[in-house]
Amino acid sequence: MQYCGDFRTTYETDVKIFQTPFVKICMGFLGVGLLALPFLVKGEYLWILMQIVIAVIGAVGLNILTGFTGQISLGQGAFLGVGAYTSAFITAKMGLPFWVGVPAAGCVTALAGMIFGIPSLRLKGLYLAIATLASQFILEWVFLRWEPVTGGSYGIVVPRPSIGGYLFDTDRSYFYIVLVIAAVMVLFATNLMRTRTGRAFMAIRDHYISAEIMGINIFKYRILSFAVSSFYAGVAGALYGHSLRFVSSEQFSISVSIVYLAMIIIGGLGSILGSIYGAVFMILLPKLLSVVTTQLGANFPGIAEVAIALEQGIFGGIIVMFLIFEPDGLAHRWKMIKAYWKLYPFSY
Repeated sequence: MQYCGDFRTTYETDVKIFQTPFVKICMGFLGVGLLALPFLVKGEYLWILMQIVIAVIGAVGLNILTGFTGQISLGQGAFLGVGAYTSAFITAKMGLPFWVGVPAAGCVTALAGMIFGIPSLRLKGLYLAIATLASQFILEWVFLRWEPVTGGSYGIVVPRPSIGGYLFDTDRSYFYIVLVIAAVMVLFATNLMRTRTGRAFMAIRDHYISAEIMGINIFKYRILSFAVSSFYAGVAGALYGHSLRFVSSEQFSISVSIVYLAMIIIGGLGSILGSIYGAVFMILLPKLLSVVTTQLGANFPGIAEVAIALEQGIFGGIIVMFLIFEPDGLAHRWKMIKAYWKLYPFSY
């Protein structure tokens, strides 16, 4: 007797990262495409591509906290700043290499996340969101006032990384560093959700009382989720600071935290793939709107000022409409598309 289909008889096969050989082939082509892409695009397009990859790291970290553990955070922008300033201080003022600054940025930010995550032991929902919002304002104040470390309102000029005598001073060369770090961290996050720790995160999200009855240490895993999420934010912030070669407090305002929260909501809460989709969407959408308004201004000079003035409003309106018609995020829509073509032309 012959069988067809995808049958999974063990837990190990059910939680495999790459479920089928076809998925492995597709991931291989994707990897080759990403490696070749910097040679196909340049200038502003390469810069946007690099910012997307950096945003993916920060969005994955926030999704671990909010999407998988159910802890709302409005302080992601400030934690990005902690990572950026830590790496800037280590590389620019202490003279240590980039390869020390970035891991140190992640560790320091993880420690900061654990400290500001302590209220999660007593708060949840909107109350926790307000507590993390307070961390945003506290850290912004620190960025401005702790001048010996942060440079205050003047900021810090940071160098690009180097290996031996080779300096990664171009966006193309630096992109490959960012891409490798992002790939490793996305793979780690995907694997983390298959472990006991990841299942504990999701149990706390779904029903923390039941999780505690089952023997899950709520204190440990809530603090750990803040630490892991903040580590990702710290690494993303450090990479962002080195990409700009300059770090200042204006780069990590509350608007950054809101954008990252929008990334995981639009991409899909509780989905690593959704974090990637959300980062791509939120980075590209303003750029596309800017191109459209510029073209309208060139073709219709009379409405140029109106189009530019409405750009932010259109941006917000698109997000609202998207949430109304696709509340489960882009990752869910992608699953529906795959399911449709998998069953096509049958409806069952």
